[in-house]
Amino acid sequence: MTQRIRPGVVAALALLLAAATGCTGQPPEPPGPSAPASVARGAGGHHADVPRPFTLLASGDVLPHSSVIDQAAADAGGRGYDFTPMLKGVAPVVSRADLAICHMETVYGKEGGPYTGYPSFKSPPEVATALRATGYDSCSTASNHTLDEGAEGVGRTLRALDAAGVRHAGSARSAAEAARPTILPTGAGKRAAKVAHLAYTYGTNDRPLPPGKPWTVDVIDEDKIVTEARKARRAGADVVVLSMHWGTEWQDEPDARQLELAERLTASQERGRPDIDLIIGTHAHVPQAYEKVNGTWVVYGMGDQIAGAMINYEGVQDPRGNQSSMGRFTFAPPARPGGRWTVGKAEFVPQWYDTTTGRVVNLNTALKAGAEHHRQVRDRIRDVVLGQGAEGDGLVMGE
Repeated sequence: MTQRIRPGVVAALALLLAAATGCTGQPPEPPGPSAPASVARGAGGHHADVPRPFTLLASGDVLPHSSVIDQAAADAGGRGYDFTPMLKGVAPVVSRADLAICHMETVYGKEGGPYTGYPSFKSPPEVATALRATGYDSCSTASNHTLDEGAEGVGRTLRALDAAGVRHAGSARSAAEAARPTILPTGAGKRAAKVAHLAYTYGTNDRPLPPGKPWTVDVIDEDKIVTEARKARRAGADVVVLSMHWGTEWQDEPDARQLELAERLTASQERGRPDIDLIIGTHAHVPQAYEKVNGTWVVYGMGDQIAGAMINYEGVQDPRGNQSSMGRFTFAPPARPGGRWTVGKAEFVPQWYDTTTGRVVNLNTALKAGAEHHRQVRDRIRDVVLGQGAEGDGLVMGE
């Protein structure tokens, strides 16, 4: 992980975003007078015996450098840390999804601190509260920083996510926890789909796995990924989503290993049904392309959703390190039981973390409000995201 430099003067205190309720982030809108009572937020209602379509949203690395921690302290007004205002600009997008997945790259420190940024991260556990308030349902927790504080750091992190109501995948406190697939409902009732969330990392910055605890973090192993995906299917998962912490830092294009793994994992199937239904990538610090591989959407890299001002390998501040996208996929049920759920609509939402104000900005929303200075950043993210020909497969830019 590269180091960061502090931004300038932090912004004035912002109003807190009210904590959201329910497993989908915000309470559903009440149905209209002609709608059946069973209609829920999301892709729409159908007959009670028909599975309901759903939208899944995924976003990039949450990487609290020291400057980000300082901003959260300022936003809390001297009463701890509040990361909710940072994410307020994307909360409407996140909370509207039936299922929202984030990537918690760092582990949490002890309550009260001390908290640190690069190179060994210890983040305030209040991050978890903000993620839930924004509307996130689950976070991948497998990264090259998962072992920055050893097994103790993993335990603190997962306890804080549990307390906040955020599910997690990729690290574990016990062999039993590691063996249980993370299966997430996309709503209430029998018509809601079940989504399995798997998460793996390329490595742990040469930190060894804790003695006697090889299950603490999932390191990329193709055979294990396929085995776990099939296990999740047997546990009732309709859709299997794979978070991958992979790739080459500061490289806009997916590297050879990403391309190879994407090809092999999306080709893997059992009884004619693919083992993986969606791959979402993190780690590279910069946005990377989306691509449909063997009929399955792959996001090679979403970029950093939250990070301090970043220094690249050339030793200069690189604004790409604060650019990212959110992927939004609308899944439709199979024509017959046991078939594959398919993505009927694929979208990306460009975003940017403003290190001066300490806020995540939905760039299309900002442009509609007249912030024309964001257009160049938005257009660059769009060009990178579409760089592998995803537009031809139907990927569109959303808001």
